[in-house]
Amino acid sequence: MKTVFITGCSSGFGLDIANYFLAHDWHVIATMRSPREDILPRSDRLRILALDVTDPESIRQAVEAAGPIDVVVNNAGIGMLGALEGISIAAVREIFETNTFGPMALIQAVLPQFRQRKAGVIINVTSSVTLKSFPLLSVYTASKAAVNAFTESLALELEQFNVRVNLVLPGRAPTTRFGENAQSRMQGTIPEAYAELAQNIFAEWGKPAPVTEAKDVVEAVWRAATDPSSPMRIAAGADAVALFG
Repeated sequence: MKTVFITGCSSGFGLDIANYFLAHDWHVIATMRSPREDILPRSDRLRILALDVTDPESIRQAVEAAGPIDVVVNNAGIGMLGALEGISIAAVREIFETNTFGPMALIQAVLPQFRQRKAGVIINVTSSVTLKSFPLLSVYTASKAAVNAFTESLALELEQFNVRVNLVLPGRAPTTRFGENAQSRMQGTIPEAYAELAQNIFAEWGKPAPVTEAKDVVEAVWRAATDPSSPMRIAAGADAVALFG
């Protein structure tokens, strides 16, 4: 029975991924900044651990407490909507600390055990906005595009140890907590000079269009975790698949 270690499980895709792996008889290490016992079913195959991916000591403690891990899912992330001119460099650093440096640091922490066993799977969840650029998402897109490039290089680096590295690229899921959090960081990030552009963009996003459902992301992560023949880059959601063309 294998063990999956998932970041960002307090809501959204992370919570759904944890539930799915539990339902398929895996041991699940569900991590989140503020652990909650009430959001996942009771199971002797479930452990909920505190983890802040921006804190090296938190990462060390969580990986040590988890024990042997077979699959790591880097799902934790924060969004950012706004024009670059209106976003502070402190906010840019916050986005990169969670979305980019966090996955790198966690992977560094688990690599020794993967390398020694010559087995393991790393799955980095990024975004389809890295496939098609949108205005007002420059910082967020940059943080995820960096993970794409990092993942592709790392996959080649770890082949010699029989460690697989995959990317899952979800499309837009406007009903998730992630989207709400991204909008909550908008205050002051759209200067008046960009107001008309923002209004047009938000109107376009409000039109009916294919979106990504939670099951799309869950199934993509499951495929990456369990199918050694799966492609390194997996689109999740009808809108993301369309961008792969």
